[in-house]
Amino acid sequence: MTISTAQFRDMSERTEINDRLALRLKEARQALGLSLEAVSKLSGVSRSMVSQIERGESSPTVATLWNLTRALQVDFAGLLETGPTERIEVLRAGDVPTIAQHGKGCHIRILSPPEDAGKSELYDLQFDDAGELNSQPHSQGAMETLSVVVGTVRVTSGALSEVLHKGDTARYAADCPHKIEAVGGIAQALLIVKNG
Repeated sequence: MTISTAQFRDMSERTEINDRLALRLKEARQALGLSLEAVSKLSGVSRSMVSQIERGESSPTVATLWNLTRALQVDFAGLLETGPTERIEVLRAGDVPTIAQHGKGCHIRILSPPEDAGKSELYDLQFDDAGELNSQPHSQGAMETLSVVVGTVRVTSGALSEVLHKGDTARYAADCPHKIEAVGGIAQALLIVKNG
């Protein structure tokens, strides 16, 4: 069987579209921190079909694509556009994930996206008066950067300790036991954890 130039070009374009579609859908799923199973439940599309589409092994029907874009909250019309996509991702205050039961009088909000977990993480720390966050050593070479937004905190890393006031920032080793504690009232700080 001989394939004409036009047929080859058509097949090539279809492959490129499948690849672009696969990448955009996978990026959208990961941005939301959803598993294949979760997308399947939200969209009504089987887990195996979602996986095949993400690998570029299956061309979805318009109905399947519509269900996936609704579940992943992406623009159906813009899925296949080749130009840069401008967007602002907003996570409303009530939807920001938190870490409970960690520290004493310390409330932790996770500001970084799920795909950054274990790499570079951003947290909003809010301390009650005398609240503290004690942490065990992270991976070898891990560092933390702490910037105080409200109040005063004491940072301890291993045997070293420093007091930080509003506007101060400290970088310190996080691959040893370390602690952050509010001094003289409530405090708030932004914490970046960079794993080694």
